[in-house]
Amino acid sequence: MLLALIKKEFLALIRDVHGLAALFLMPAIFIIIMSLALKDVYSPSTKALPYAVENRDSGQLADNFLAEWKKRHGSPQANSASWKDEVRDGKLSYALIIEKNFSRELAAEHPGSEKQLRLIAEPGLESSAFTANNAELIMIANELRARALLSAARMSQRLPQRSSQRSLRSGAPDESVPVSALAMIDTERLSAGSRPTAVQQNVPAWLVFGMFFVVASLANLFIQERQCGALTRLASLGVPTSVMIWSKALPYLAINGLQAALMLAVGVWLMPLLGGDALSLAGIHWGALMLVLLAVSMAAIGLALALASLVRTHAQASALGPIVNILMAAIGGVMVPKFIMPEVMQRLAEFSPMNWGLEGMLAVLLRGSDMTGVLLPAAKLMGFATIMIIIAVVFFRRRAN
Repeated sequence: MLLALIKKEFLALIRDVHGLAALFLMPAIFIIIMSLALKDVYSPSTKALPYAVENRDSGQLADNFLAEWKKRHGSPQANSASWKDEVRDGKLSYALIIEKNFSRELAAEHPGSEKQLRLIAEPGLESSAFTANNAELIMIANELRARALLSAARMSQRLPQRSSQRSLRSGAPDESVPVSALAMIDTERLSAGSRPTAVQQNVPAWLVFGMFFVVASLANLFIQERQCGALTRLASLGVPTSVMIWSKALPYLAINGLQAALMLAVGVWLMPLLGGDALSLAGIHWGALMLVLLAVSMAAIGLALALASLVRTHAQASALGPIVNILMAAIGGVMVPKFIMPEVMQRLAEFSPMNWGLEGMLAVLLRGSDMTGVLLPAAKLMGFATIMIIIAVVFFRRRAN
């Protein structure tokens, strides 16, 4: 019985040419247009990035360095022992680690080879922001080192007074004083995730949006069956409500799987041919990716079934489904990336199921997360799907009767 109903749904889907075009072509076109349009402008402001500080040095130069960094980047997040996990998960953009001998080595004429200042960035930090922070670290450290060396030279009278005054007036140290702090500074990214590009943001974003777009297609088919009496006849034949629900859900699971394959293929192979950046799938955890895609698909189908059970006309289905999708996409970081939203909007985004799916996808594609790294967004999506399916069952029975 279930197989016969699934076959019926597939036949109805195949006949709905416009609906299939919307499900497959629409997200692919969005990926291409948005990725090419935003190829060179996907650069978050370095001044708004959340960061943590671990200061292991009690010296004055360490305090001076942090004071100067705070002027440029604001105050750090509260220190915690879990900063490394927060950076790896993308909750913090980077962490500054000041080693215990930073002040002493920075003021030494011939510093040692050990790294005394470290910048550890999350895997998804945009490359221009990573490079800008690295350059700023070197600049601030060099300024502090120059001042420290000049002060020490004057005190020991190794530099002529005149030369010292000239250096101070010009804002630059005497050429005989070694000032480079580059050897003391180390920067790195956690895990093996790819650096984000417009493609790596837009492929998962519009993939999630496309999977949720099954709402309109499923709702219209549901109303068509209800109006022609098919649901009533199935109920009179004793077909269980659960069988009717799953006969509609399973075909769309297959549709969502094909959508995912197509959108990933667009990112990997088509975008480079069009002049955009390529989506890299090298080294990702495929099990984690499959879990996120399954959870997104179940949430989308659950929402589609709930709305299909609630609406009464084709006009309502054609209007309500896209409106709900667009609102979730706008709030959830699909249309506007979450990291450039103001703080209030970032908090609001956490209530959008599309954001849960997008964060799960980014965790796999950008941060190299395994199954444990996507359990939370997957659990949220499956919980949402469960609630929506319960609503669908309740109203489905009423409509069938």
